[in-house]
Amino acid sequence: MQKQLQLSGDIDKLPFRVDWQNISGGPQTVEAFRAGVLDAGAVGDTPPIHATFTGLDVKIVTVQVREKPIYELATAPGARVASIDDLRGKKIAYSPGQAQGALVLRALKKAGLSQKDVTLVQLGSTEFKEALTSRQVDVAPLSGVTLLRYLNEYRAEGASSIAHGVRDNLGFLYVRAAALKDAHKAAALVDYARWRARAQLWAYAHPEAWIEAYYVKDQGLSAREGRFLIEAAGNPQYPGDWSEAIALTQETADLLAEASGQKRFEARTIFDLRFQTIGAEVAGAAEGAGPTDRPATADRSTP
Repeated sequence: MQKQLQLSGDIDKLPFRVDWQNISGGPQTVEAFRAGVLDAGAVGDTPPIHATFTGLDVKIVTVQVREKPIYELATAPGARVASIDDLRGKKIAYSPGQAQGALVLRALKKAGLSQKDVTLVQLGSTEFKEALTSRQVDVAPLSGVTLLRYLNEYRAEGASSIAHGVRDNLGFLYVRAAALKDAHKAAALVDYARWRARAQLWAYAHPEAWIEAYYVKDQGLSAREGRFLIEAAGNPQYPGDWSEAIALTQETADLLAEASGQKRFEARTIFDLRFQTIGAEVAGAAEGAGPTDRPATADRSTP
C-alpha cells in the first residue's frame, strides 16, 4: 500500500502521518495489536475471526472483493493430486490463524473429507513453499508471487497447482477496536480507507507503471510475470453492502469454531458498518474505475 500511494503521488497528500510497519500474516498482526504497536492491518478473511477467538477486540473497516480466487492448491513435485478429490491421505500445510487454514478446511468439506482423512501439518504460511520443495507436505495453498515463483522453479520436477473450488476472494482491513475509540485515530482511519481504495484503483488503472515499480524493481519478477499476477487478481471491487461478506465470514467462523472447539460468535459484530460505503464511493468516483457495487448513501459520522 505504501508503494501504491507513493507511485500515485497521493502519499504526500495524506492529511495525517502514517507509521508503516512491515508485518506479514494474520498471526503477526494479532501479536502487534496485542502489543499496541499496530492500529490496522490488511489480511485475508480469517485473521479477524482468529483474533476474536483469542479475546482480542477487532473491527473490520474495509471489505475488498477480488474478481478471481486468491489461492491455488500447490502440489509437491511427484504428488499425485489432480483435484480436491485426491486430497485423501495427503499431507497438507495448515496455518490455523490465517486465511490459508480456513481455505484448507473449506476445500476438505467440499471434497466430503474430514481432518481425519488427511494429515494437517501446522506451519506458518511463509514456510509453505519450502515445505513443498522438501516434500514435508504434499499440498499447500499458495498465492501471488509465491505461487508463481514456486511453479516457475519446480514445474519441471513435477510441481503443479489445482483449483480448490471454494469461495476465496475476500480481503479485509481490520483494526484494533481501541483505535476507533481515539477520536484522532478514528478520523484518520476513515480517511485512510478512502486513500487506500484510491491507491489500489490507481494501480489497476496504471498496470505498466505498477508492474515496473513493484513487480519488476521491488519483487524481482519479469514484466510478463507481473502482468500475469495483475490479470490473476482482476479489478479490485468494494461492495457498498457488506451483507454477503458478513454471511461468508459467518460460515468461515462457524467452520473454524467447529474445527477448533472455539465458542461461536456472530460475525456481524466484528464489522464496523460505519465504513461500509467508503470503498464503493471511491470506486464510483474514480475516473476509469471498473464496475463495482452501486454505492449506498454514506453515513458521514466519524466512528
